[in-house]
Amino acid sequence: MFDSAVAGRRGRLILLLVCVVQFMDVVDTAILNVALPSIQEDLDFTQQSLQWVISGYLVTYGGFLLLGGRASDLLGRRRMLVVGTTVFGLFSLAGALAPSSEALVIARTVQGVGAAIMAPAGLSILMTTFRGPARNKALGAWGAMSALGAAAGIFFGGVLSEGPGWRWVLLVNVPICVAMIVAAVVLLSPDSALHRGSGFDTIGAFLVTGGMLLGLHALIEAPDRGWGTARTIGELATAGLLLVAFVLNERRAAHPLFPLSLLGIPGIAAADVIQLAAFGGFTGSFFFLTLYMQEVLGFSPIQGGSAYLPVTVVIMLAAGLCAVLVGRIGTRPIIVVSALVSAGGMYLLSRIPVDGSYGPDLLPGLLVMGVGLGALLVTVTSAANTGVPPDEAGLAAGLLNASQQLGTALAIAVFSALATHRTRDLLAAGVPSDAALTSGYSRAVLGGAVFVALAALIGFLAPNTRTVTTTPGVAPEVPAPEVMT
Repeated sequence: MFDSAVAGRRGRLILLLVCVVQFMDVVDTAILNVALPSIQEDLDFTQQSLQWVISGYLVTYGGFLLLGGRASDLLGRRRMLVVGTTVFGLFSLAGALAPSSEALVIARTVQGVGAAIMAPAGLSILMTTFRGPARNKALGAWGAMSALGAAAGIFFGGVLSEGPGWRWVLLVNVPICVAMIVAAVVLLSPDSALHRGSGFDTIGAFLVTGGMLLGLHALIEAPDRGWGTARTIGELATAGLLLVAFVLNERRAAHPLFPLSLLGIPGIAAADVIQLAAFGGFTGSFFFLTLYMQEVLGFSPIQGGSAYLPVTVVIMLAAGLCAVLVGRIGTRPIIVVSALVSAGGMYLLSRIPVDGSYGPDLLPGLLVMGVGLGALLVTVTSAANTGVPPDEAGLAAGLLNASQQLGTALAIAVFSALATHRTRDLLAAGVPSDAALTSGYSRAVLGGAVFVALAALIGFLAPNTRTVTTTPGVAPEVPAPEVMT
């Protein structure tokens, strides 16, 4: 078990490490979006296959998260962080050097596996390292990385793809991963052998990973194939059956991959569903707003990326404030209010005009959305980890990140269908291309606002927690001095 009595400079460095882990994982979900036209031209992608530069990463990241979370609990958090970071870095390099479209998709797919190992290991290290009020602050910083990563990924993707070229979007990961591995070895205590004698639920791992992979694949492909096609319905039905079989298996397994008792901890299920709805709404909106800026307003990649810089600033400010407020007023009111604020900002953004400009038509909505986004995702992270025993921290982290990736896949699939249907109808009616595209993107962003408003409604069902504690019946943790000021 990682030493919990951490304070001072070392504690801050550990927090920086786990925040970089989450930032890297989320950034690489979005960072290649604005580089896609350059990638398509350079590697001769077809329009249909191009989406798998993004989706290949998303499918394996989401599909392997529960497995990665349990592996960190059973095999050691430091060990799995190093393994995941190594895989992530090596296949970032492979993607940067890819000579063909097939090689890039394969590299991105395996890179997603590395991310699925890194993310839960990082959050479980945080949960077993920080105690008392310091944990709320640490969770605030970690949760902000999800929001920052989604916005900053677009910015860095635009800067790098328009500057040295799209390959640097992946190549820049390599030195960062090397630094992360060195930091993990130097800062983190060796893993104990506490859980290595436990059995491993191989059947459960196969069922849940297969179900997640197939379900995410179906959601991503559905807008192009059609929601009513036999293949889409068959894949979704099969994924559902695999997940049902997984639940049945976990009820009887001697050493379950996912102890169902974890869902009995008050607030975990609600927090994960909130994460799914909120993150899906945000990332889907970012995706279509970026298309609007480039395809309708004529922004260059670096201009489109820079448009999100104010969002990152307000996210950081809101996240820092809410890390303190959680301990005073609890999670529920912050979740509800911040989700409603975000939904309001996204509604403003859904009113984008064909002849719009950044200052009056985008910036106000982006700022309002950013305030709510920073507050919401920080607070949900805290709520989703309340009451989780230390030996299941990795699993809880994997579940939270799986909700995030499932929400992203679901939102992009649904919003793409909304945008495409609206645009095609208007084009068929003789509406000019720019107006038809704008109307489609507007529908998609409005769908994002609905997703986030649903997160506010679900927030009323979540318990109001002020601190992160262990579950009843688990030995209490010894408070350590605060590691953050």
